[in-house]
Amino acid sequence: MHQNLNLPFIEELMHRFAMETGLQGTGKPTRYLWTDAFAVCNYLELHRLTGDDEYQTLALRLIDQVHRVLGRHRDDDPREGWISGLGDDAGSAHPTRGGLRIGKKLPERRPDEPFDEPLEWERDGQYFHYLTKWMHALHRVSMETGMTIYHGWARELAAAAHAGFTRQPPSGGPKRLCWKMSIDLSRSLVPAMGHHDPLDGYLTYLELQGGAPSELRHEIIEMEALCKGQDWTTDDPLGIGGLLFDALRAVQLMAAGNRLPAFLLEDLLHAAKKGLEEYSAQSPWRHPAEYRLAFRELGLSIGLQAVDKMDRLVRKQPEIFDTPAESLVNQLDYLSGYGGLGRLIEYFWLTETNRQTSSWKDHNEINMVMLATSLAPDGFLGN
Repeated sequence: MHQNLNLPFIEELMHRFAMETGLQGTGKPTRYLWTDAFAVCNYLELHRLTGDDEYQTLALRLIDQVHRVLGRHRDDDPREGWISGLGDDAGSAHPTRGGLRIGKKLPERRPDEPFDEPLEWERDGQYFHYLTKWMHALHRVSMETGMTIYHGWARELAAAAHAGFTRQPPSGGPKRLCWKMSIDLSRSLVPAMGHHDPLDGYLTYLELQGGAPSELRHEIIEMEALCKGQDWTTDDPLGIGGLLFDALRAVQLMAAGNRLPAFLLEDLLHAAKKGLEEYSAQSPWRHPAEYRLAFRELGLSIGLQAVDKMDRLVRKQPEIFDTPAESLVNQLDYLSGYGGLGRLIEYFWLTETNRQTSSWKDHNEINMVMLATSLAPDGFLGN
């Protein structure tokens, strides 16, 4: 939204992020996987918008730093080296083969420690939905630069994540995804399945498969099975934004010749519609900044910008969809009516006084990056 008018501000945000997290300057790198995935995409988009090669350099440097920090054990961990267990040379060549740490400040819960739900949010480990965001970032870099090594690392991460996070329930039945795993993927830290994790995994695996149908075939089959019968509805703004992003990826995949289950796109659009209605009914924009989480709202703003991209693809290739194009266009027209909500969110967090509150400062890095993504989303969403 208005990305050209905000370009200097976006550049300022991403330069500050680089300095404050040790990507530039002399500070010690402090990496966090979710934020860094969006940051990589932002640097790609700044490179496209400005033509300045520094931004592509920053994207590639950030990837290297993430792998060397989050692909290895913590400084306060008695274990050393790559979390995959590979030696230095092999680990450098295959930095994602053991997954990647979240980057939380506290060490992971030891096997002999009791579960403490509030504390668990602050502890390290691995999150499946963070890993899928990193796979997507690597995919975007490979697509933009033509360097296939990033696709290779993304596919290795997908295979490692799938093997590590899928578990057979003790009672039997189909496999499930754990929400949080230990750093070495040997034990579950939170066994419940994340609401959208199967969806994120399925679409990300398909994205990475590209024109190589043998790649990730087993993983895709298992993840598709986990998606069947799921109700994706949520009233969480970040979750709704994620649904719209996933709906766009479904449309992009179909436009590229992939066959997806007939029910999937309609289910995603219906869930996003229902979620937006429930979220809007709460009038969240009336709350002061202190009681709002910018990065969650900005996730919705980013997702809402996927609607126009879907609409253009549906109108351009109506014959590729199982659902009549007229029905899809009507659904997208309805969703586009919420575009004003996305602009309202952006305007609120562009107001400097709202960024002086503790609710912003407590999550400063992720908020800066998500605001930059919302202002220039094509690096993340795709052109």
